[in-house]
Amino acid sequence: MKTFEDNDVINGSWGEVWVDNDYMAQATALEATIKFTKTDVPQTGRLNSGKKVTGIEGSGTLKLNHASSYFKKRILTDIKNGKNTPCTIISNLDDPTVNGNERVKLTNCTFDEVKLVDWEANKLGEESIPFTFTTAEMLDTIDD
Repeated sequence: MKTFEDNDVINGSWGEVWVDNDYMAQATALEATIKFTKTDVPQTGRLNSGKKVTGIEGSGTLKLNHASSYFKKRILTDIKNGKNTPCTIISNLDDPTVNGNERVKLTNCTFDEVKLVDWEANKLGEESIPFTFTTAEMLDTIDD
């Protein structure tokens, strides 16, 4: 992209999230990252080693206003049944001032933890749920 206008910068206020086709109206933020695992590649005639990507790890965090017990019920049911059910998370960022939307699908997501109790007087309830995923796919992109 050679140039862009101010209104071309996407605003996260237009983000949406679905977990296994359940719309998360209470979502306030979502981040997902792929981290590369690299292995040193020693080489003669050089003091430094090269690096080769030998794996990846996907992780993220879903932040929500605490407006339901959706994740607590889901995770406690899994614990009761002795399993950790993977899910699919879809993010859609569709700012009306931007030409297009960005939609990402994260699959085989498993949650790392959930706080069962977390409240404080005079403070709005929030949840922050970390997760891992194995695959990611761009469903829609914002093109230059």
